[in-house]
Amino acid sequence: MSGFGLAGPPPAPSIPGWTHLRTGKVRDLYTNDQEQLLLVASDRVSAFDWVLPTLIPEKGAVLTQLSLFWFKRLAAVVPHHIVSEDVPVEVLGRAVIVKPLTMFPIECVARGYLTGSGWSEYQKTEAVCGIALPSGLLDGSQLPQPIFTPATKAEIGDHDINITFKQAKTLVPETQELSELTLELYKVASEMAKEGGIILADTKFEFGRDSRGAITLGDEALTPDSSRFWDATQWLPGTVQPSYDKQYLRDWLVSSGWNRESVPPQIPLEIVEKTAQRYKDAFYKITGSPFNEGAHSGNNRG
Repeated sequence: MSGFGLAGPPPAPSIPGWTHLRTGKVRDLYTNDQEQLLLVASDRVSAFDWVLPTLIPEKGAVLTQLSLFWFKRLAAVVPHHIVSEDVPVEVLGRAVIVKPLTMFPIECVARGYLTGSGWSEYQKTEAVCGIALPSGLLDGSQLPQPIFTPATKAEIGDHDINITFKQAKTLVPETQELSELTLELYKVASEMAKEGGIILADTKFEFGRDSRGAITLGDEALTPDSSRFWDATQWLPGTVQPSYDKQYLRDWLVSSGWNRESVPPQIPLEIVEKTAQRYKDAFYKITGSPFNEGAHSGNNRG
């Protein structure tokens, strides 16, 4: 068993004028009589293919505002799905109105450093997603150059699976173009993140086509949920990297003794608070502005 656990997905908040369409791991999607889409980021957090039973306060607002920061700065590389930040007061700061996209059925991952599932795969084959890498790399090593490592998109409760470029192309003929866009976005974002003392170890993008057929960046962009943000001043391959993302929460789950086949445990208050602070620290270091739940996006840097 995995996914939302025994109780199933939580009820979506009622928003006047909007009809609930779908609940994801973190986001809720709504529509209205004008066929607009409202994307609301909750405070839910997922790990190891489970949605955890404890909320992380203000997480949804951090994800939304940081994504907006990045969407605006990456628009010169690829268009994004944001239509408006003028959302209902009930979800102000944690929601956006977006254009509908026909999403490509792969996740587009860029890796500049070796860690996570890439490190696990490298230990067995000295390759990641079919891309051969030099011998002798450590967990946390910088790769000779960033690589594109696609993955299948999983339904809630299923596992994302790393696949090769060739496998991705059988699913998505446009994989070459998506690969180029992914690596260009990673390059631009990495340089910006370094200004705030952050190493962008890896990140995941999701793309789709809009009503005119244009490839468009959707979902979220370069958040602590979709990326690994490391402290550049303390980076040391072969050790645990101090991070500003949900790896801290993953590490606690592993140390808790939870076996991943049963419903996850409640997260202690101390772990919740430290996780929430890491999300806010990531926002501050990247944008140059302190996180403010009432604001729409930090815009001091870049």
